[in-house]
Amino acid sequence: MSRTVLCAKLGRELPAMAYQPFRDALGERLYQSVSQEAWQMWIEHSKMLVNEYRLDLATSEAHEVLKKQCELFFFGEGAEAPPDYVAPEPSKD
Repeated sequence: MSRTVLCAKLGRELPAMAYQPFRDALGERLYQSVSQEAWQMWIEHSKMLVNEYRLDLATSEAHEVLKKQCELFFFGEGAEAPPDYVAPEPSKD
């Protein structure tokens, strides 16, 4: 039987994340209260952040920026797009 959580982001009982993403208090909090579906939403949002802010993931500073945005995304007022970000238009296929 798979584990479920009351998802902090989506507000309903859903299948939980398969693993703890960080080895700290934030990682434990995410593991206990974020669904796999919401985590996948974060992954997509974080890709945009890395690209728009041109974050170098080899640096601890970039990881701190992402962790702060992650906490806002799930538990704060929500992560925001960078000021100059223009969302891509949906494809018309």
